Amino acid sequence: MQATRLALIVAVISALSYGRTLAEQGVRHLPERDVGVPDTVSPSMQAVIARPLSPIWNEHPKSAGEWKALVARLADGVVATLPDLRQRLGVRVEQTVIGGVKAFIVTPESISEANRNRLLVHFHGGGYVLFPGESGTREAILMAGFTGMKVVSVDYRMPPDFPYPAALDDAIAVWKEVIKSANPKNVAIFGTSTGGGMTLAVVLRAEQEGLPLPAATAPGTPWSDLTKTGDTYLTNEMLDNVGER
Repeated sequence: MQATRLALIVAVISALSYGRTLAEQGVRHLPERDVGVPDTVSPSMQAVIARPLSPIWNEHPKSAGEWKALVARLADGVVATLPDLRQRLGVRVEQTVIGGVKAFIVTPESISEANRNRLLVHFHGGGYVLFPGESGTREAILMAGFTGMKVVSVDYRMPPDFPYPAALDDAIAVWKEVIKSANPKNVAIFGTSTGGGMTLAVVLRAEQEGLPLPAATAPGTPWSDLTKTGDTYLTNEMLDNVGER
């Protein structure tokens, strides 16, 4: 009996000590668990949510050269799929320069009368480092094909060669040029992940500079918390394989 009581006391003291150590470190350990896939979304979205985490989330290049190699590999994989996507959705893509910034004009084969004066400005995702050039136009192709509206996809500069604020500078340069010929009331800005964050940032920057604002914005799963101040940055780590936190 005394041995059992002693063991219990030791266990309690150890647990309390361990708990204090974790508290001092600002860490809380959670048990491994299975997370159910919601039935409130479409079957296709359920499949996306249920699939394993992409291996790219565990790739951490150690140098600029390794980063560039990873970026090129992923970009080549996306570009290979684009000709078929453009054909199926009936859009054409033209490379151009707007306000000194590389961009792509994505135009549907058929544009309704209601959409002739409307324009969408697109910022691609990729953590500010992925999907340069043509590889960043996939979402723009989808949007142009499904909405029947012309899209300007901005090929903004990215690290490691062009660190912040190069991307935002490029985005606002394109916006300034676009509104010279297009009525801002007929223009919307959109993007996903990094593109969503840039959508928000461009509106704030435009407001600060006294520029006209877009008629609408669509920031999809925006990466807007680059300081990692929100707790969901950690609670969704290795869980959310769809978008940003």
